[in-house]
Amino acid sequence: MNNISILDCTLRDGGYVNGWNFGFDNTRKVIRGLVASDLDIIEIGYLSQKKERKIGKTIYNTFPEMNEVLPNDRGNKMFVVMINYGEYNIEDIPEYDGSSINGIRIVFHKKDIEGAAEYCKILSEKGYRVFFQPMVAMSFTDDEFLETLKKANEIKPYAFYIVDSFGVMNQQDLMRFYYLSHNNLKKEIALGYHSHNNLQLAYSNAQSFATLVTDRNLILDSSIYGMGRGAGNLNTELFAQFLNKAKGKNYIIEPILKVIDEVIAKEHEKNFWGYSLPFYISAKHNVHPNYASYLDDKNTLTFEGLDTIISRIEGEKKNGFYPDYIENLYLAYMSEGEENEYRINELTEKLSNKSVLLVGPGKSAKEELDKVEKFISEKDIIIISINHEYSLVSDYIFLSNIRRLSSLSKKVADRLIVTSNVPVKDFFLKVDYVKLLNEVSTVEDNAGLMAIRLLERLGVKSIYLAGIDGYSVDARLNYADENYMFEMKQKVRHLMNAGMQAVIDEYSEKIYLEFVTSSNFKIKKKGKENV
Repeated sequence: MNNISILDCTLRDGGYVNGWNFGFDNTRKVIRGLVASDLDIIEIGYLSQKKERKIGKTIYNTFPEMNEVLPNDRGNKMFVVMINYGEYNIEDIPEYDGSSINGIRIVFHKKDIEGAAEYCKILSEKGYRVFFQPMVAMSFTDDEFLETLKKANEIKPYAFYIVDSFGVMNQQDLMRFYYLSHNNLKKEIALGYHSHNNLQLAYSNAQSFATLVTDRNLILDSSIYGMGRGAGNLNTELFAQFLNKAKGKNYIIEPILKVIDEVIAKEHEKNFWGYSLPFYISAKHNVHPNYASYLDDKNTLTFEGLDTIISRIEGEKKNGFYPDYIENLYLAYMSEGEENEYRINELTEKLSNKSVLLVGPGKSAKEELDKVEKFISEKDIIIISINHEYSLVSDYIFLSNIRRLSSLSKKVADRLIVTSNVPVKDFFLKVDYVKLLNEVSTVEDNAGLMAIRLLERLGVKSIYLAGIDGYSVDARLNYADENYMFEMKQKVRHLMNAGMQAVIDEYSEKIYLEFVTSSNFKIKKKGKENV
């Protein structure tokens, strides 16, 4: 009967969710809970000389920093840490003396196999249990994988891993890698499996792996509550319970549930992980999940559009994350539609030297409707709503977000100003999407900012703003229509608010801007009002 072990990677892989900011006390709580649950192997985080160390983070720069979180009574548990190959000088790793971690997991890309193997060989000579883990197994041909196994046999690590970095493996894929590994790997080397849950197959694949009839030692990675980037990982509590029933293990589930109550559930409230269509799409195309996150955070694409862009990622670019590369693909996609500006002169004539009220979909435009109505009654002003039909009839509707197209009625076509990325046949004017972008990447195609830039181009001298409120912690406060509501990561929200303010500051140097309704943004310098 095979010996199956669970390796919990909450404090390392789960750290992608919260930037590894668990806090010292919570880190100790997680470790104590895993020890009490009788888990076999506990990963306490990353060891790196290239990542910034702050107190309370589960990224460590030195061995003494790691030792601070290790319990005094470790029982028979193995404690490990992960190193991304190239991020820690081998000379700075002391000889193993039993006072710190027991094992070190080395992850590396295909191109670094030779260097990683030599690094692991030295670690073994220093006395550590070494985990040899080539990333993105699905990027290897069978011959390449066999060569990697041959290298593993030469250095004799404690464990060799099948790593499903992007959560794309089905059972057939996993079994192919298992038999390649089992039939070519020395018997004394344990075989591990690290999964991600993009296709919701982590649990079923783990069951298939664990029920194999083999005398080889097997290790399966999991995290509490499935905590991990994007779609998350195999759930420790679920898989431990499965092994209790299927393999006669005696893991104690209650301490894990306590950790979920006291630590992990709170992290989940702040930073969601779990199944989502963007991460399904990244897995479908076998690409790094950060591409999906990057595009989804823009909130300008349909899932069909996101799928189209990700399908265009080529070759080795799939295996890493390259922000400039995906940004160029995004801009190219958004620029594919043709502009149709034959009415640009007509609109310029109507708007030049006039005052315009731009109405965004923010909540203030609805809650302060009386103020808006009073303002309109006192001004000779043209009303343009942004990505929605305002309750007060607008002279024009500016539409740059394809997600909002379906919410507009057909009767607005003769008032519709659209950007070239919006696939609509009936409109008043279609303008070049790229020409309206600004230089701040987080808000480069924010609809309100694009509209301001267009109006400046058309010769408008005074722009009044309503319903451009900024992004609040509570997503329900952001929009007048809750159908527009979407959840936003805290970091993204902060960057977007800061970016919006920066561009508003820039534009206010060129054109008169003034808020009519409440907003988190301020006009620091007003140009001369056109009256």
